[in-house]
Amino acid sequence: MAEPLVSIKHLYKSFYRDKIEIKVLKNINLEVNSGEFVGLIGPSGSGKTTLLNIISAIDTTTSGSIVVGGMEINTIKEKELGSWRNRNIGFIFQLYNLIPVLTAYENVELPLFLTNLSSKERREHVETALRVVGLEDRMDHYPRQLSGGEEQRVAIARAFVTDPKIILADEPTGDLDYQSAKEILHLMKTLNEKFNKTLIMVTHDPEAEKYASRRLRLLKGELIDGQL
Repeated sequence: MAEPLVSIKHLYKSFYRDKIEIKVLKNINLEVNSGEFVGLIGPSGSGKTTLLNIISAIDTTTSGSIVVGGMEINTIKEKELGSWRNRNIGFIFQLYNLIPVLTAYENVELPLFLTNLSSKERREHVETALRVVGLEDRMDHYPRQLSGGEEQRVAIARAFVTDPKIILADEPTGDLDYQSAKEILHLMKTLNEKFNKTLIMVTHDPEAEKYASRRLRLLKGELIDGQL
């Protein structure tokens, strides 16, 4: 049997306010296999985004083990984290995080500058990614010239243009109207089913969680395992 893509064991995360310990995540145990679409469900403040940040090595654990793609990420040196993240992790944010002075093409191309691809290869990757999200005719447009749904499509193209092992989505439909949200969720489902992309999506939207093939709930920092 293949090793899970993400393996988390006895993970704890605390923050300190003055001398008061605030326990955000408590004894999290989770395995995610390659090709899964996992929905992390829970109210605000339940620790969902913190868990995503730890999986992506943006944040660190207080204790416990987390292995992503066979690598214990707590052991990665600080100077190597950016390169590791670029190879392994794609991000989709609620507010898109596009750079306003760059075109759609340039925003999607950004992660590729950390690779060894030639200019021609970068162009091929970017054009393919924008074609997958249905924006090949908008690549020269700036974010201000795009709708919210189109901006999120650019962000999705940027998330998978490097062919990462896993895509992390933090409330990807939280800033969109109903129809745009539905289109974005359908696109994410297509990435999962057609392109075999592994996704972990944080959401508190009951409609969004229906698109995940496995749903897990976080309540007050504790993970309730099993299919909901």
